Order: sequence, then C-alpha cells, then structure tokens
Amino acid sequence: MARAPFELAGVRVAAGSRTQIDVPVARLYTHAPLHIPVEVVHGRQHGPVLLVCGGIHGDEINSVEIVRRLLRSRQLQSVRGTLIAAPIVNVFGFVQHSRYLPDRRDLNRCFPGSESGSLGGRVAALFREQIVDHATHIVDLHTGAIHRTNLPQIRAQLSPGSETERMANAFGAPVILNAELREGSLRHYAQNRGIPVLTYEAGEALRFDEWAIAPGVRGVLRVMRRIGMLTGEHRRRPPPPAELANGSSWARAPIDGILRPQVRLGARVAKGELLGKVADPFGNAEGEVRSMADGIVIGMSRLPLANEGEALFHVARFDAIEEAESAVESFQSSLEPPPDSLY
Repeated sequence: MARAPFELAGVRVAAGSRTQIDVPVARLYTHAPLHIPVEVVHGRQHGPVLLVCGGIHGDEINSVEIVRRLLRSRQLQSVRGTLIAAPIVNVFGFVQHSRYLPDRRDLNRCFPGSESGSLGGRVAALFREQIVDHATHIVDLHTGAIHRTNLPQIRAQLSPGSETERMANAFGAPVILNAELREGSLRHYAQNRGIPVLTYEAGEALRFDEWAIAPGVRGVLRVMRRIGMLTGEHRRRPPPPAELANGSSWARAPIDGILRPQVRLGARVAKGELLGKVADPFGNAEGEVRSMADGIVIGMSRLPLANEGEALFHVARFDAIEEAESAVESFQSSLEPPPDSLY
C-alpha cells in the first residue's frame, strides 16, 4: 500500500517526493507578504518525522547554511519517514541581521506562543501549530550570540537510555551539556510534549564558520541514521565519543576596558588559571580574568571591548577532564571538511 501524503500548511506532499512550502507568517509595513520557508522530504517508507530548524535567532546564519547543505545531500534520496527543514524561522530578524523580532523579543523565549499575544507569541504559535507539532524528533541549530563564539556542542536534557541521549551521542559534537530547560524555548516546549530535541551550538552570529557548519551537517545526518531515517553503510569514520559536561560557568570582566585573551576556544584550563586581561586604554588599570573551575573553554567573547561584569569566557566542567580534552583535540584535528558536494 502506498504511503499517504504528508500535509503541512495546507500543502500535500506525495510519498517519494519533496516540496518547498512558504508558510505565511505576517506582512511588512509595505504590505509585502513574509513567509517561513520550509522544505518537506517525504519518504516512500514509514519512519520518524524530523524537524531540522535554523534561524530562530535571525542573526545565527551558520544554521541556515547547515540546512542548505543538508538538503543537498545525496543521502536524502532514500529517506525513511519525513524530513521537515526550516532554514530561517525568524525571518524578521534574518532580514534585519538581528537576533530579535522587531519588538525586541527573543523568539526562543516565546513558546508555545499565543495567536492573540505579542508579535513573538504570534510567530511562535504559528510555527508551533503549522510545523513543530508535526515532528516526532527535533534538531534545533544555533550559534553564539553577536560577538561571541561557541565550540561545537550539543545541549539537551538527558536521561539514561532516552531517545534524546541516543541522538546526542550520535551527533558527534565533542561536548554535550546536560542543560536545564529554559521556559519559553522551543526545546522546553518540545521536551514537555515528549518530543526528543537537541540544540546544536557552534560558531558566531553573522558569520560562516566552516568548522561549525561542516560538523553540523554531518551531525544531523548521523542523527537521521541513528533514528532509522537513513540506511546502508556509513563510509565515514565514526566520531570520537562526546564528553558530558556536568556544569558550566562564565568568567566575567572585573573592570571596564579592553580584553586581551590568553587562551583559545577549546583550551583546557585549570581553576584559577589566567584567561585574559582587561585594561583601560592607557594601561593604568588592569584586571585579570581567571577560570572559576577546571574545564574546557566552550565559548568566549570575540569583541575586545568589555564592560565590568560582562561574560567573557564560558568554561564547562567535566568529571574526566583528560577525556574531555582528548575529545576536543580529536574533533579539532578532524576539521578538514570535504567540499560540500560530498555531503
């Protein structure tokens, strides 16, 4: 018996086909329509419905490129189940090069949303009703905020033996943060509905970081293979096991001034180790930024100008710090991505 079509936003996608759908979201001041672009790849065989979405924060463009390359992958020719790919969720922010919506709300704090609420609430409600609620699994793609960069990492609420844990281990990022759910986030909404969801964080806003994009594409394909959407042998070497962080903290600027970092992203640091120095333009006042714990630097500021109290270095803590350092080094040594035609 032929598999039934997949319906999204009033459009029916036949089994064994793929269709691009523009989901109406709002109009600009000029009366020009604005849409959330979506592509549905509906396999001939039954399987999970995976939502891969980027651009919930409109300036996080690494995520958009990950989705684009994913959709070009030859492996999608034999998908089981259905892939819903939404490269740009916050189309308002994307057009304006902004993390936020026009009303300065963070879309990732507006779920589940409301059809009669703020602009953020209305966009969240539309995205949830038209797209998210169709999914059985979700991979949500992000980067660091403006002027901050993140080491490739997975954030998820993990429980032993759960589908979320299996997806996180399959992805292949060097670090997994067992992160608490933030109210209003897509991850909070999905997890509370019993939908396994991963957040992939890598790179910097408004930048294309190849070392973040290529592993992101490979990670999504690994997840698809793990949940049974892709079959056959995988020719790439499996990634080294990810290390689970048991917590993290930010080291902050002790004074206002100009930051001179002393460590790089991915570096192993000891408690009390010097991470950077902040000084005024004359060098009359200088403050040291030191690590609060033994760990790995998984995020850091890229802007040398710092205000007192500003978060500068994000350090993740591990029970087995040597293994975490090895995982990061193995990951970094593998970062010679092939041309994207090979994905």
